[in-house]
Amino acid sequence: MATGSDESKARAASEAAPAKFVRPELVERFAGYLTAMRDASVNTSDAYLNDLDQFCAFLDGRGVEILRATHLDIRAWLASLHSAAKAATRARKLSAVRSFYAFLCREGLLTRNPGRLVMSPKKPKQLPKVVPVAELTTLLDTIDASTPRGARDKAVIEILYGGGLRVSELSGLNLGDWNRGDNTVRVLGKGDKERVVPLGSRAREALDAYLPQRDAFEGASETAAVFLNTRGGRLMPRSIRRILDQWTQEAALSRHIHPHALRHSFATHLLDGGADLRSIQEMLGHVSLSTTQRYVDVSWSRLQEVYDESHPRALAGSAEEEKRRRMASRLSPSLIQRPAPPPKNDDGGKD
Repeated sequence: MATGSDESKARAASEAAPAKFVRPELVERFAGYLTAMRDASVNTSDAYLNDLDQFCAFLDGRGVEILRATHLDIRAWLASLHSAAKAATRARKLSAVRSFYAFLCREGLLTRNPGRLVMSPKKPKQLPKVVPVAELTTLLDTIDASTPRGARDKAVIEILYGGGLRVSELSGLNLGDWNRGDNTVRVLGKGDKERVVPLGSRAREALDAYLPQRDAFEGASETAAVFLNTRGGRLMPRSIRRILDQWTQEAALSRHIHPHALRHSFATHLLDGGADLRSIQEMLGHVSLSTTQRYVDVSWSRLQEVYDESHPRALAGSAEEEKRRRMASRLSPSLIQRPAPPPKNDDGGKD
């Protein structure tokens, strides 16, 4: 049976441009535009260019020139990816093509953007995955912070959860970014946008425990990075994911916890505790409030689950009766009121 990683590799291989494919000069110009004018991140540029390579290879196979491609060609390309790529991936690819043709229009090479005539694939609504507080507590209590690596790992997880940081933001933290007096960290987020995020007391305790032991890592004095790997280099996102996997297994948790799930949990638990959306938006570094709004849906979903589990009128019919029996079985026999026998009528029991 193929594993998730095997499926991901197969999907990537099916979407990749042919090995002999040569990137067109127009796409190279667009790459320069992304870097110089759009100030796009490396990850965004790489994703867009990879998508465009695939699209241009598809056009090549159909014998269609880039400047002569129509919305029907774009639609055919997306249809060819239907079985290999999810709706969200196809929507991103369409966004890349639209941006590319918008660039060609600005350059005066086209008068209309064919990508605008293609409807974006409908993405299924998925709620962010949230880790219950009890499981996070179990996870953190499992880590032995008496060793340098244990102290580092605990601080990593405490800050991911306590500050809602992206894994790349945590990896990029430098020693001067933590203000111990205010217990805040200066974070460089998407698009090189800087924000200041407050941390909780547990995160500060974890940092206080880790920083004195940081010198135990090789080459610690030669780098400003807060979190180091065993070779003295900056701890990278992939290593952070491995650390979280290791301690999740050590804590014998039933779920896989991705670093981004800690960010989702941070936002959802704040909302459950009464924090307002605007404050959560600022702490997460979201440009749009609509992005933060999805955590309201998560909170509401959790509220419904609690109601269904707890309220005696939440379930109907036999399910409700079964629920009542389970609740009654947990009570002391002296507290369970047995139904009184029906009263006898004077006419011999007849109505």
